[in-house]
Amino acid sequence: MNLRCFIAIEFPDEIKRNIDTYVEQLKATEADVKWVPAKNLHLTLKFLGSTPEELLTEINRKLSSIAKLHDRFTSRIFGAGVFPNIKQPRVIWLGIKDAEEMIKLQKDVDEAMKEFGYEMDDREFNPHLTIGRARSPKNKDIMIKELATLKEVDFGKIEVQNIVLMKSELKPGGAEHFRLNEIPIGKGI
Repeated sequence: MNLRCFIAIEFPDEIKRNIDTYVEQLKATEADVKWVPAKNLHLTLKFLGSTPEELLTEINRKLSSIAKLHDRFTSRIFGAGVFPNIKQPRVIWLGIKDAEEMIKLQKDVDEAMKEFGYEMDDREFNPHLTIGRARSPKNKDIMIKELATLKEVDFGKIEVQNIVLMKSELKPGGAEHFRLNEIPIGKGI
């Protein structure tokens, strides 16, 4: 059986609650955006997609060996913006500061997954936290104006101590994420 999997960094509940208060402000604009529920907030290092269940043990082993090559690190969730641009916002995001270690970790994870037949990402990794996806331009300008007030907001510090192999199940109410394995980061662990 295949599972829809991805490799991610999870955030503490306190950070999720903090972010959610700002997302509520954005929701009040009534823009046509599918907002990510606070419980699903994470930073994707690598989306695997359809993954044979029998590969999970080997993927976990590989992720464990990668995680041991990296030191634990701290990053900040800071600022907000959209992809690709404010005229046609598709993805609403929060930025990540002090992300050098995160970028190195993502590159190693991406490279390691080639062994299992996963393509390397063709775009350069730009660490961000997706908080919403625009469905139409309805109230876009109001939402962009409100989002601009978050450009200099510090949403909090994250201590990255592990990476997580997750599965995502698509349900009528939206995706539900389940932790399959938590892999500690740290040299000598």
